[in-house]
Amino acid sequence: MAGHSHWAGIKHKKAIVDAKRGKLFSKLAKHITSAARQGGGDLDMNLRLKYAIEKARAANMPKDNIERALKKGTGELDGEDLFEFTYEGYGPGGVAIFLEILTDNRNRTASEIRHLFDKRGGNMGESGCVSWMFEKKSVFQIDRSKSDEETLMDLAMEAGADDMRVESEYFEILASPTEFETVRSALDAAGIETTLAEITYLPKNTVELDAEKAKKVLQLLEDFEDQDDVQNAYANFDIPDDVMEQLAS
Repeated sequence: MAGHSHWAGIKHKKAIVDAKRGKLFSKLAKHITSAARQGGGDLDMNLRLKYAIEKARAANMPKDNIERALKKGTGELDGEDLFEFTYEGYGPGGVAIFLEILTDNRNRTASEIRHLFDKRGGNMGESGCVSWMFEKKSVFQIDRSKSDEETLMDLAMEAGADDMRVESEYFEILASPTEFETVRSALDAAGIETTLAEITYLPKNTVELDAEKAKKVLQLLEDFEDQDDVQNAYANFDIPDDVMEQLAS
């Protein structure tokens, strides 16, 4: 696992963790409610809400759940107050960890997140201690069977992308968050299917881990993904292929 391949692997791992459907739907519902509360219920005017609903649909969240979460956000149904913020800290091996939080109880969440850091040998830090190590990006992944490199590169650059990387199984297009809709629309118009399209945080640099530290960091990330109030967990580590094989055996 190296570079953006590492990031893709973590996303795959996240998908496995998120197979706990009830927990996933609860997180997605809170995201929809918060987005609607902040920007209104019109998807054309509120891209964050549009994105949240698309993620929910992609996860096969029932339509009734989506509608209920949306109505809580627009005030048509009663809903709890939601607070949105981030936590930062370090995991085993000095790995930087950046968490996006959405909760109805700040004190409870702070206590639980601090406990998870401590349990796995990490520590929660002050605001800003690691966020500078990450940058917000639009990321699109396309299976290599769906397009050729030259065609996709030309299309991506014309649409305003910053870069395109060639991995063993897929192409990865990177763009600024503001260009998300433009690049996605260009891919859709060209009939190019994406296996992943989202706005996320990518590490500017990474920390290579041995087997012992890698196991602890992966356990910590699983803990965070399993915590109800953690919307997203990001970390800046790399796991060499031979270490991954060792962990998988």
